[in-house]
Amino acid sequence: MKITKFGHCCLLIEENGARILIDPGSYSTQQNTVKNIDIVIITHNHQDHFQMDSLKAILKNNPQAKIITNKSIGALLEREGIVFNVVENGQSITEKGILIEGFGDKHALIHSSRPSIQNTGYFIANKLFYPGDAFINPQKQIDILALPVSAPWETIAESIDYALELKPKICFPVHDGGIKAPGVFYRIPPEVLEPKGIKFVGLEIDKEYEF
Repeated sequence: MKITKFGHCCLLIEENGARILIDPGSYSTQQNTVKNIDIVIITHNHQDHFQMDSLKAILKNNPQAKIITNKSIGALLEREGIVFNVVENGQSITEKGILIEGFGDKHALIHSSRPSIQNTGYFIANKLFYPGDAFINPQKQIDILALPVSAPWETIAESIDYALELKPKICFPVHDGGIKAPGVFYRIPPEVLEPKGIKFVGLEIDKEYEF
């Protein structure tokens, strides 16, 4: 599996000849010009994960791309006449020979004063788990975990404990677009995780990694 991080939470995944784009949000722009995308996955309706203008640019460049998301995002896409496939908690779909499974239903709590929104995590090709904005446990063996490290709904301690709970072979940080100096966010996780057999890899933007 090849992974290129465009920024924050936007990832390009290449597996078995398929090219999958995850969460085209407002913290990156590289996704707006990328070509040969087969699948676009969207976890939830926050601007750092889903930006309509960005999605339209992606579809203009990749009219063949199929969108996989939940009903919450689907309602917004319907208004724009954009076709999509619903995959939510407990559901799955196979596209281009790639199994994509949905897990979870709620965004992590930011504050009791804020209403909860729908968030679906996605497990891709029985290898990569991308939880979106929640600490979802799919109760499956995970090879690669996209690990949220900085958000209003979490602390770095909770992020590390989440990785310890899921026990992936490798994890890499996402949801880090607002961090000016990574420092503790990239230093402490490997100190805790790697002695437990979990490799922590900080991804450089626009650099392709093979796992």
